[in-house]
Amino acid sequence: MTVLITASSPMATPDLEEDLQLDLATSENLPWMCIVWDDPVNLMSYVTYVFHTVLGYDKQRAQELMMQVHTEGKAAVSSGERDKVEADVKKLQVAGLWATMQQAG
Repeated sequence: MTVLITASSPMATPDLEEDLQLDLATSENLPWMCIVWDDPVNLMSYVTYVFHTVLGYDKQRAQELMMQVHTEGKAAVSSGERDKVEADVKKLQVAGLWATMQQAG
């Protein structure tokens, strides 16, 4: 969405008119994120395994995401269109992880 704003300041410079064009991100354009939360149940090795096998990350990236979940309490493990992220959340929940989704922004 493009918004046209005309800015003028009659007190400072009466002859100045400036057109600004801003691109605003609307909520329908923002991607969705799949968030995995730290839990007291699953072993770190299992979380890494799930990220590797279910989401298709290589072992190093799966390990990095698991460590982010472990140290920060959560990690965004996928993003994109709502349908894709909903499917990722469902697959992770079936695997026993605490996963939710939220819109970026």
